[in-house]
Formats: sequence, C-alpha cells, structure tokens
Amino acid sequence: MSIKIAVASGKGGTGKTTVAANLYRNINREHAEHALLVDCDVEEPNDVLFFPGSPLITQTIVNQEIPSIDTVRCTFCRKCADYCEFNAIVVIPPADFAEVNSSLCHSCGACLVACPVDAIRVQNEPIGTITRYGDKGGKGILEGRLKIGSAMQTMVIRSLKHSIPADERIVILDAPPGTSCPVVETISDANYVILVTEPTPFGLHDLKLMLALVREIGLPFGVVINKAKLGNREVYSYLKDEGVEILSEIPFNRSYAKQYARADLFHLTPKEVSLAHQQIYEALSEKRLIS
Repeated sequence: MSIKIAVASGKGGTGKTTVAANLYRNINREHAEHALLVDCDVEEPNDVLFFPGSPLITQTIVNQEIPSIDTVRCTFCRKCADYCEFNAIVVIPPADFAEVNSSLCHSCGACLVACPVDAIRVQNEPIGTITRYGDKGGKGILEGRLKIGSAMQTMVIRSLKHSIPADERIVILDAPPGTSCPVVETISDANYVILVTEPTPFGLHDLKLMLALVREIGLPFGVVINKAKLGNREVYSYLKDEGVEILSEIPFNRSYAKQYARADLFHLTPKEVSLAHQQIYEALSEKRLIS
C-alpha cells in the first residue's frame, strides 16, 4: 500500500514544487524505500526540469470519450440535450442539427442512456499525456501534461494517479495551485498534506481557503512557511490561533531564488535552506509517514 504525501498551496508561486522536489530528493538520499515524484500540475508541469538528464521511459496518451451524434439515425427529440448537465449538446430540430461541444463534455455518458434510438456513439479524443522519467537517485518522476486548449485537468490527473504502480511505497504528489477540482482530485486520497504558504497577505488569504478544504475532506496536514523573514507575522498568528503545526520555515535567500530560476535546486544550496528542507523530512519521519 502506498503512502501518499501531497504538497499543495492555495496560490501559485509559494514554493510548492521546491518543497516537493527537495522532499523527493531527501527521501531517496536517506531512506531505503525510494520515492516516486508525481507532477499533478498538468497545466504547467515542471518537476522534471530540476532533475536534468532524467531519461524518458514511457509515454502514453490520455483520451477522453466524446459522444458523436449520427444525424441520419437521430430523431432530434432533444432528450440527450435535456439530460446533459454541462450544456455540451446542441440540438436544433427545424434545422436537423445535433452536435456535441467537446470542450464542454465531461464524458459522463448520460446522453448515451437518454437517446431512445441509439444514435450516439463515442470516439476517443486526446486530451493529454502521461510520461514516466527515470532517475538514478529514486523511483523517478511521473508527469501529467494537459493538451493545450483542453479544460479536462481533473480527467488527466485522475488518469495520472491511476497509472501509479501499486507497489510504489512512497508517492509524493505535487498538486496544482489553488483549491479547485484539480486540487481536490490530487489530494483526495493523500495520507498527509503539506501546505506551503508565504508570510504575505495573499499567502495568508489563500492558506485559509486551503485549510478549509483539507479540513472539509478530513485530511491530516501541516504547514511549511516559505520565504520566511519576509512580509509580516500575520500568518504565524493565524496558525497559532488555529492550532496548526508548522513543519518548517524556509528562509528567503536571494541566491537560492536565482538558482531556482535556472532550474538548479540542489547545487550549492545555502545551508539554512538545506536544513529547513531536512526538517520537513524529519517531521514526516516522526509521524511515521516515512518509516
């Protein structure tokens, strides 16, 4: 059974990927059971950039089943359009017109059930890819990538998670930013969620939204404060009042920020930054999530 540790944040730019990548590296360096890093930010996946030279092992296409209406058989009764909760079907009886808008379709299958004359068939439409990269230091990186123009992030994330091998012991899920459906799909079955925030008004605002989400789902969690010593102390006061555990504080370091911009996370990392990331690993070990 896998131990899934999700790394999430209410907003983008807080350092979520930095935390996920460093945690992956620390587990693989110090633990006998190597980890798999899963990049669930399918609109902008970038985890593999921080592990240059990672060989591509496999790549598969994620398809969505899109209904197609046979207008020769169709009687234009509009039952399919009435059943569709996503307004993806347009039927104009006087014009003998019936069509499915693939960008709105969620492949729920309701129209197939509704059609009384069996005039609807499904066809596969590519919406993304799932790629597995190797890594000599661990189990590698599994990446989901949404096709440009598609709105089916959640569907790609679901397929990505289904592709995780059942025998993977430790899985790190790098979630998309925000609190919408793709985030819920990513963290819904996590054993633990690391929430990454920053000590700014925007960081606190979106952290509150994220806390409400994980509490609603009922997931155990802790907070990492990135870019510590910048901004103000409001996030600390809030976390204290809410009784939320702070797993680590990663100090802001300008040279390290420049390294990140060059996709260089692990070369000449400042000592205080390395210690802060090590503290996250140790906190998870104490919780027996890594044992």
